[in-house]
Amino acid sequence: MANYFSILLVILTVATGLIWLLDSLLWAPARKEKLACGEAVAGGSSTGPQSELPWLVDTSQQIFPVIAFVLVLRSFLYEPFQIPSGSMMPTLLVGDFILVEKYAYGLKDPVFRTKFLETGEPERGDVVVFKYPEDPNVDYIKRVVGLPGDTIVYQNKQVFIKPYCESGSDCPKQQPVPLEFKERGEFVQDMVPLLRYTEQLGDVTHDILRNPGRSIPASNFYTQPGTRSNEWIVPEGQYFVLGDNRENSRDSRFWGFVPDDNLVGKAVAIWISFEFERPADSVLPGWVPTGIRFNRIGGIE
Repeated sequence: MANYFSILLVILTVATGLIWLLDSLLWAPARKEKLACGEAVAGGSSTGPQSELPWLVDTSQQIFPVIAFVLVLRSFLYEPFQIPSGSMMPTLLVGDFILVEKYAYGLKDPVFRTKFLETGEPERGDVVVFKYPEDPNVDYIKRVVGLPGDTIVYQNKQVFIKPYCESGSDCPKQQPVPLEFKERGEFVQDMVPLLRYTEQLGDVTHDILRNPGRSIPASNFYTQPGTRSNEWIVPEGQYFVLGDNRENSRDSRFWGFVPDDNLVGKAVAIWISFEFERPADSVLPGWVPTGIRFNRIGGIE
């Protein structure tokens, strides 16, 4: 849906800009010449309907700057997204509206999504929006855990990382991602109080949730040829991502890796956050907010 909107913006921008250009080069001079002829015949100046801009030209001139600005802003700078699920709790909640930095990992054209300028690469711990590899029409948001060449192991709800080592000697060993227990019970899933931990991924410190009443069998995971069922070696130009709500996230453990071409951008801020909690007998539609969580507005870690 987001890509369809981008295509619509491009079409409107090109169409209104072309109409404005054609008017400047062809139609406006013809109108002026016609007006001048009319004034010569009348023997003086003439201001009447014939001096007015046609409706299509007038409308194009008014909306072209606005549409062009939105296209540039949305395609190359920042794009808004809404969080529809709880897979990134506690970092992102249902009802959060976020801004995604589109230029963080390269500039792409808004129609074919071909990268034409390199500006950076994802770092471990980044929260990224990307096109879901199994259905590129769907946007996903997860956290980057594995970089190209890394070996990732997920065992007993613990993430282990062996960073890529180009030299092949004196390489760092596989280490568990540092975790520190924080609290229990702030979030509940299927009537089970979730455990909240602080996790350290590279230079990024963030919180994750664990469900003590649920374990995911390794047999459910995506199996990469040549590795165990709970182990993955990240290919070149791809990334391994996880949701922060570890037992309630469909991520790289289940469908594999995110290619660089699928990256949309880096989630950098929550600009508004709505609550949708209401009693079951409420007459209001479910999409109507019940409040605003002002305390959530700000940067994303």
